[in-house]
Amino acid sequence: MKAPNCYSPAQWVALLGLCFFVVCFAQADDAASNGPERVVWNKSPIVIPLVVGEERLVHFPDSVSIGLPQTLTPLLRTQSINGTVYLLARQSFEPSRVMVRSETDGPMYVLDISAAPDEAEGRSLPDVQILLETPQNTGAAESKYGTRSRSWGYAALTRYAAQQLYAPTRLIPRQSGVAAMPVNGKPVDLVYGAKVEAVPVAAWKVGLQYVTAVKLTNRTQTAVVLDPRELRGSWLAATFQHNRLLPAGNEADTTAVYLVSDRPFDVAL
Repeated sequence: MKAPNCYSPAQWVALLGLCFFVVCFAQADDAASNGPERVVWNKSPIVIPLVVGEERLVHFPDSVSIGLPQTLTPLLRTQSINGTVYLLARQSFEPSRVMVRSETDGPMYVLDISAAPDEAEGRSLPDVQILLETPQNTGAAESKYGTRSRSWGYAALTRYAAQQLYAPTRLIPRQSGVAAMPVNGKPVDLVYGAKVEAVPVAAWKVGLQYVTAVKLTNRTQTAVVLDPRELRGSWLAATFQHNRLLPAGNEADTTAVYLVSDRPFDVAL
């Protein structure tokens, strides 16, 4: 006996439409799960877990270079190409801090990278896309230097100068709008009392401000405590790398002071 047809033509059309919707929804959901993991850089370390033997991509807003600790070199392969860092763990390792420097005028990123075996044998980890925070409340009318000049406070200028003197070259951020200024490299009369020799070693100009790095050396046989009130000149800010100098001849008889001014060093002095 022939089985009766349970569905009318209209019901068959509705059923096929429902099936089509379910298939499309499943495909869209699968595509979304395979999309990149988006993380906004807010100065907090970004956690990047890896699976041993599986390459994971991290996308940055611009070209970057990665400073890999020596202890990670045999454990982790890294390549940086056009703003994308390719990470491949050769074996497991605990979370390790890795610095990533923008090749333009972007920030220095901090990553906490770890690697473990793929015990779950699940899906591959998605790419990571790092985004920058969108600046809020920017004024409609800006000066020639705009928002960038306002971001260069005294602390930022001092930090930049200190990085130029002490940080490894591969970790020094490249900043646009910074101009190196000439210095004479001869001793100047900066510190009252003639106990400390001062020699300007480098200077930079950002917008309408200047920052000068000056080497300070104790020339006496007694320790000297440095005080910004004992500096000659007109300075917006003065920051010592160390505020105490040991007697002459000791390894710690020399330090640096970073001077921020609204005019060139020799004029402000």
